Amino acid sequence: MKKFIETLKNCWKVEDLRQRLLVTLLFTAIYRFGSFVVLPGIDPAKLDQLQSQTAGGLMSLLDMFSGGAFSNASIFALGIMPYISASIVMQLLAVAVPYFQKMQREGESGHKRIQWYTRVLTVAILLFQAPSYLINLKMQATSALASGISWSVFMIPATIILAAGSMFILWLGERITDKGVGNGISLIIMLGIIARLPQAFVQEVSSRFTAISGGGLVMFIAEILILYAVVCASILLVQGTRKVPVQYAKRLVGNKQYGGARQYIPLKLFAANVMPIIFAQALMFIPLLIVQFQSDGASWWVHDMMDNRSLLYNVVYVILIIAFTYFYTAITLNPQQMAEDMKRNNGFIPGVKPGHDTAEYIDTVMSRITLPGSLFIAFIAVMPAFAGLLDVQTAFSQFFGGTSLLITVGVVIDTLQQIESYLLMRHYDGLLNSGHTRNSGTVSAY
Repeated sequence: MKKFIETLKNCWKVEDLRQRLLVTLLFTAIYRFGSFVVLPGIDPAKLDQLQSQTAGGLMSLLDMFSGGAFSNASIFALGIMPYISASIVMQLLAVAVPYFQKMQREGESGHKRIQWYTRVLTVAILLFQAPSYLINLKMQATSALASGISWSVFMIPATIILAAGSMFILWLGERITDKGVGNGISLIIMLGIIARLPQAFVQEVSSRFTAISGGGLVMFIAEILILYAVVCASILLVQGTRKVPVQYAKRLVGNKQYGGARQYIPLKLFAANVMPIIFAQALMFIPLLIVQFQSDGASWWVHDMMDNRSLLYNVVYVILIIAFTYFYTAITLNPQQMAEDMKRNNGFIPGVKPGHDTAEYIDTVMSRITLPGSLFIAFIAVMPAFAGLLDVQTAFSQFFGGTSLLITVGVVIDTLQQIESYLLMRHYDGLLNSGHTRNSGTVSAY
């Protein structure tokens, strides 16, 4: 505890770090304040039906990522997810379309153009999602509008406000990245997730100590220990790498010798980040659409697929996560390009011929580490379902795994790495007694 307090004092002593921390706190406070600003014309007291809709399913996931703004009918109701969706689309285009591949290789100028296309695509997605959100709001809370206002008049200005709110969140995230600490977009997503943790924790404690079959203190301690073990496993998953040695040939330039050093390519066990879980979750909501279009009762398998605690649901969910892990790793990592870059810089893997053989070797290594990585991701993803079987409250069980836990762990590690780098540059001790996080690769939330 003494070293931790001393570290906090060191953070405050570094002027640049102190300013960045204050800027980060200011912008995140603005974001949280905006999450409670209701759309003009909406009566907050009449949103009970909308809030009950977000108690489970896809809507609860959207509400969690927006920090409760979705169920509050806030000006930030759509959150940062439209930008994340646009970024994913641009990542796929950069792999499949030669025009965007060339743009990606152009360096800083190409990156700026891709960012411009991403923002344009974000606006297009917002102009589709905002009316969809308002239509859902009209269906769930018909009387939510203040008296004297019709839905036809309300739709257009509300769409503009929702789109502007999401773009403002994007601006806040970029300012945090430039002027603050950590990745701004990732921090905003993490804030939306952990904002619901205190309420979920209180509900869980209340259920354990008030319900007849709650289990009392023993079950609550067991829950916390399990949660601690899952968090530790997630950290191992996020930090795990397979180092491939690379030897660079010696060369003489004038009277000086360059090269000859051995370096490593860190191939991450968790290369696909949370994308496989997001893709799998999107497909798992298809049975919900089938039920909505069936006039009679749905078949048994549809009901099982809608229950995240059923065996069929979790088996299909695990299979989809493993498949998407291989798919996303294949489109984001290009062994052929890595081999060409290595050969261009006079580098080679000891015992492997440069060129085609190097590409095959890297591809083989990636295939071998992707399988345990995908199984590990699948295990983390189904942990909320196992927590539900132990009578853990739905809101609290979401923190036992899935995208919420992996994003939170990744963003916290990334932010700690940046803070520690500032301390080490000023010759202060790092954040930990041993095993500095600066040696680990950075982690993005998407």
